[in-house]
Amino acid sequence: MIPGETPGFRERARAWLEEALGGAFAAARGLGGPGREHEGHDLRLAWERHLGAHGWTCLGWPERYGGRAARLADQMAFHEEYARADAPARVGHIGETLVGPTVLEFGDEEQKKRFLPPIRRGEELWCQGYSEPDAGSDLAAVRTSARLEGGEWVITGQKVWTSLAHVADWCFVLCRTEPGSRRHHGLSYLLVPMRRPGVTVRPIRQLTGTSEFNEVFFDGARTAAGNVLGAPGDGWRVAMATLRHERGASTLGQQLGFRRELAKVVETARRTGAADDPVLRDRLVRAWLELEVMRLNALRMLGPDPGPEASIAKLYWSEWHRRLGELAQAVQGRAGLVRAGLVGELNELQRLYLFSRADTIYAGSSEIQRTIIAERALGLPR
Repeated sequence: MIPGETPGFRERARAWLEEALGGAFAAARGLGGPGREHEGHDLRLAWERHLGAHGWTCLGWPERYGGRAARLADQMAFHEEYARADAPARVGHIGETLVGPTVLEFGDEEQKKRFLPPIRRGEELWCQGYSEPDAGSDLAAVRTSARLEGGEWVITGQKVWTSLAHVADWCFVLCRTEPGSRRHHGLSYLLVPMRRPGVTVRPIRQLTGTSEFNEVFFDGARTAAGNVLGAPGDGWRVAMATLRHERGASTLGQQLGFRRELAKVVETARRTGAADDPVLRDRLVRAWLELEVMRLNALRMLGPDPGPEASIAKLYWSEWHRRLGELAQAVQGRAGLVRAGLVGELNELQRLYLFSRADTIYAGSSEIQRTIIAERALGLPR
């Protein structure tokens, strides 16, 4: 139990999940996740809407916008129970955890009424338009531009590594709206419909063979003039708020997913005999200890505005998970180098290894996180 939980809340969440994941949604258990977002999309979308209909999405949102105004400890408890139930990976998490809280913080009342209810009900899916071919970790270098024309923003440019863009209805796009501006200045945060002329999505085939990342091309794509979040030109501040919301209560559920992966690695090590190797056994023990530290550190840092401490958490879990992927290959021995089956499918640990190579790059590379920690937490010179 997490300090501050409402008595009985965890038990109610656990009971509802157990009942809901029977019957029509029994086949959804365990579907989706990194490297597996192609699995059961339609069923998981139906599950998203079932969650929304029963009040289990957007728990921390104010009640007037359909949430429960749940305290942070209760949100964490739900995410833990969700992971323990082996519930499917959420298809609406970008809307709920990123753009939704940003709309709550910066949106006017009309924007809140337009965009929040479909997110809460699981009716509209979102993707994030930040990274570009020449502006990944250096986000302030974005060159995608937009201009006002006839009551609409007209957008031209390219985004890349856009998770789930191929199924998204909307994208929040950081773009340059003041000609000649540089770096953090002159940027705006636009809400852009994806299923309109001028928007082209091109999947990127990954090491795992799947394509949850995409390139997105805006060639005169349009969105209403009122679909700017915050003031025009103030997009950098809004974009940073979105990244702040990214590291919230759901990280506890993520760690339970890590725990299941580690258990699978240990099970495989015992089956293959790798656990008898003292070096590999030491690596398994270290992985377990570091995961315990990760959870305690997350509990310590969770709050409304974690600041540079969020970079510590991202650096820690991404480096740990990448090492876990390497350990997953090691315990399989030579068999881990060969695809299984006639169609060459990856097994679970092979997929873990391949996808975890990206963990230290996406959502802020390790190099950028170390710079943030050095400058903002330790006070070192730029």
